[in-house]
Amino acid sequence: MRAPTGEQYELTMQTAAGEARAIITEVAAGLRHYSVGGIDLTHSFAEDATPPSGCGIVLVPWPNRVKDGKWELNGESQQLSLTEPDRNNAIHGLLRYSPYTLVERTASAVSLAATVFPQAGYPFLLDTSVRYELVEDGLAVTHTLVNQGTTDAPVAVGTHPFFTIGDVPTADLTLTLNATTHFEVDDRLNVVGEHPVDGTEYDLRAGKRVGELQLDDGWGGVVITDGRAEQTLTADDGRSVSMYSDEHFGYVQVFTSRELAGLPAGDVAIAIEPMTAPTNALNSGRDLKWLAPGETWSVTWGVRHSGF
Repeated sequence: MRAPTGEQYELTMQTAAGEARAIITEVAAGLRHYSVGGIDLTHSFAEDATPPSGCGIVLVPWPNRVKDGKWELNGESQQLSLTEPDRNNAIHGLLRYSPYTLVERTASAVSLAATVFPQAGYPFLLDTSVRYELVEDGLAVTHTLVNQGTTDAPVAVGTHPFFTIGDVPTADLTLTLNATTHFEVDDRLNVVGEHPVDGTEYDLRAGKRVGELQLDDGWGGVVITDGRAEQTLTADDGRSVSMYSDEHFGYVQVFTSRELAGLPAGDVAIAIEPMTAPTNALNSGRDLKWLAPGETWSVTWGVRHSGF
């Protein structure tokens, strides 16, 4: 039977740490599996399943939430579909259930493309693509957006990977989060404030055990060094897996789940989600990229492993 996430694109590459293997899905251009030397570095889900809690999917043309699904464009109210009905929000963009078209494929890389057509709440035409490529020390991911419409279009990019080191309980890993501000939210997870992390429980720059965390939180002020940020999970033996991102990704969301499908009993899953704009950016305007007609924009993030 056909997988609910469509075609499965398997990538392989021999590295010094063993065979690297990734599986990318047709639907949502999602990262369904990534392992090195037989050790999972992202949470996998079964081929006959849908992505649990958005596991691995691409978030375009906005990540996270839009409060009430409403925003204003040139003085006119826009209403997006409420895709998080229990909180009355629009969440994770417009392509999470869309099939992508194969553009190019090699043994170790694949490029997929999908179009965002004008629709209720988002009257813009975008061509989007994402390229996954296995490299010696990880997985590189590049998103490209092109405005094919006749007016400027607001865009932001995010993804939803869950990370792990497969032979260690995720609860026993240490999360180091290099970000300087934390977003306060209401009971619908919409932003109501932003505060420095200094002296608070949200300062994770020195690291904290994942098992101690209960989060669905956003951070700003992501620390960029030499054009790159890194958020890292480290095992006691020194091995680590990092989510790195380029200078466009100034925000990160961290989500922990103790109920994710496929999770071993008693363990915890952790998503570390790079975002080019924060929650509700269509309303705040903060770090939205306004693409001019014909303009192209590319951003890059990826996974890096060390000590394997």
